[in-house]
Amino acid sequence: MHELGIVFHVIDKVEKIAKENNVKKVTRVDLEIGEVSLVIPSYFQDVWKWAIPKTTYMKECECNLIILEAISFCKDCQETFKTTTNAKVCPKCGKSNTYLVTGNEINLKDIEVVENDETTEEEEK
Repeated sequence: MHELGIVFHVIDKVEKIAKENNVKKVTRVDLEIGEVSLVIPSYFQDVWKWAIPKTTYMKECECNLIILEAISFCKDCQETFKTTTNAKVCPKCGKSNTYLVTGNEINLKDIEVVENDETTEEEEK
């Protein structure tokens, strides 16, 4: 299950960003997952729910997975097509001189945070 490694990588990256930007907590992460990236969304979410309570800034962080459609490009006829429907064979010309354009990526798209209040209790008195 490589979802575990991906979750740990995302958490490490987000925790580092939160620390560097002096935020109080991270409330949501938007993650783009390609539909042929081999990430199983339900496994990912299960690992996420298990891992975030162990973090510093993300203890209640929600993860929103945005699934990106897999699109391939045919070098022979210059057409794009849905990869999951046609695999590597172009539906227009029938050739397999193709490559994947999108659908295999894992991108950290957005992070929603609560900023630290710069005032302390002493300053408020």
